Amino acid sequence: MTAAALTNSIEAYLETLPAEKGYSVHTCRAYRRDLEEFAAYLASWEGDAAPAGREEAALRPQGITPLMIRGYLGVLHRKNQKSSIARKLSTLRSFFKFLQKNGVVETNPMAGLRTPKREKTLPVVLSADEIFALLDSIEPNALLAARNRAMFETLYSCGIRVSELTGLNVFDLDPAAGSVRVMGKGSRERIVPVGKKALEAVRNYREQLRAATGIGEGGNGPLFLNAQRRRLTARSVARILKKLAAACGIEAPLSPHALRHTFATHLLDAGADLRSVQELLGHRNLSTTQRYTHVSMDRLMETYDKAHPRK
Repeated sequence: MTAAALTNSIEAYLETLPAEKGYSVHTCRAYRRDLEEFAAYLASWEGDAAPAGREEAALRPQGITPLMIRGYLGVLHRKNQKSSIARKLSTLRSFFKFLQKNGVVETNPMAGLRTPKREKTLPVVLSADEIFALLDSIEPNALLAARNRAMFETLYSCGIRVSELTGLNVFDLDPAAGSVRVMGKGSRERIVPVGKKALEAVRNYREQLRAATGIGEGGNGPLFLNAQRRRLTARSVARILKKLAAACGIEAPLSPHALRHTFATHLLDAGADLRSVQELLGHRNLSTTQRYTHVSMDRLMETYDKAHPRK
């Protein structure tokens, strides 16, 4: 087996991700980085090698041993958080499962390797007063400001992911029904409600955009545009939000995903059931929703006071 065998196996695996698993370009790119990092480690492997020679054994799938995996895990622990290590190991598990299924390897070197437990950290969640202050601080009297107000009103109103927000097209929004069609992870489509405040902000933005540029005269296309009139990126949205939060005096490290946490937490605090929130967030498993949201201590205490017979 040549030294390029592992590279060929990686490429064959990556080709299956969009079609068979419905993974996005961003997700496939992350899988590629993880596997290329692993291949680079194997190329410099300095442990015991197979009789055929260190370099060839390290760079062909059949020569990869549990010892090599453990060595790689040790390297990861030196420079990565547990959440990153867990993701990288998940990539390797999926890769070797693919190789075993296709007869490339007889045994899975990942078998028996335990994934490190992730740190339990509370997500950043804004209070109602904080989110209102943030949104109201954006005066929509200029085109980009109107866009920013519309974007963040929509994020908080719908609880969608930032990638879902930037992927929205004009025709995805149905103002009459008060809903928006979202393409989520794994190309799973869902319909989520949109509040009046968000709809008003989007309408104001699109009217200003049409007046300034002529864009939007009955045509489809990206709902939110950057200054170059192209689709916004998730990174740009995060940068804009960080700047707005700092100007508003919010000290917590705020990201677009924090607005998703805030959306879910506020719904739960108001009495929404977990299953409903799961559907709105687009989670396949309820356990994911439980990790993404938390119930406030005030609500827990209220439930305790009402229910416990000897409080």
